[in-house]
Amino acid sequence: MKSRFKVTALLLCAALPSGLAAQGDKKAKDYSIKTAESAPPKELKEPIRKLLDSKAVQLQNAKGETVVEVWFRKEAPVKATEAQIKNGLTYAEVPLSTVVGAIRVVKTFDDYRKQRVPPGAYTLRIAQQPQDGDHMGTAPYSDFVLLSPAADDAKADLMDGKALNELSGKTTEGHPSVLLLFPGQGAGDEPKLASKEGGHRVVLIKVPAKAGDKKATLSFGLTLVGTSPAA
Repeated sequence: MKSRFKVTALLLCAALPSGLAAQGDKKAKDYSIKTAESAPPKELKEPIRKLLDSKAVQLQNAKGETVVEVWFRKEAPVKATEAQIKNGLTYAEVPLSTVVGAIRVVKTFDDYRKQRVPPGAYTLRIAQQPQDGDHMGTAPYSDFVLLSPAADDAKADLMDGKALNELSGKTTEGHPSVLLLFPGQGAGDEPKLASKEGGHRVVLIKVPAKAGDKKATLSFGLTLVGTSPAA
């Protein structure tokens, strides 16, 4: 079994009142996405920038204003057997701390812990929530991406878990900044915005992947609207 590093104190542990959950459902309906040819942010370091697609997924609010832009990796590196590829890749086949994309925050934006993310460009690296008592009930799934300031993430290499936590902590000046990953069922070649329980809005998209010399696809379900029930 591969080692999965811990993201310390990933989520808060208080219950969200049902009234707020209902407000989240209403709020989620005010969003849409579109794709646009757009070069990855210049703030990204070149070793990371060159890995990303030139097409951005733009999340827009009810006024048609772009809130965030997301660039996924041109080809995600995975460690998988032929059987795993045949059965469908999951996040478990992506080595932890792998760069899977980048995001530019344009308007007011909260991460999954309801932390305010300042405008700017950030790398997205895959991580997993610790399976311990402190995190019970804080998220429906354990896979996440961590946001780190583009200017401080210099290399595309894998990182030590502690170092990644500290790097991501610069985003919100404390706790690592996180976005929840839903399973990517229903994803296609073109991105679409799916509604999930609790007012979550999730971008579903298939991304090319490669395991050694074998090509495959990996389905992503990246949460752009919605916060933890414990936030």
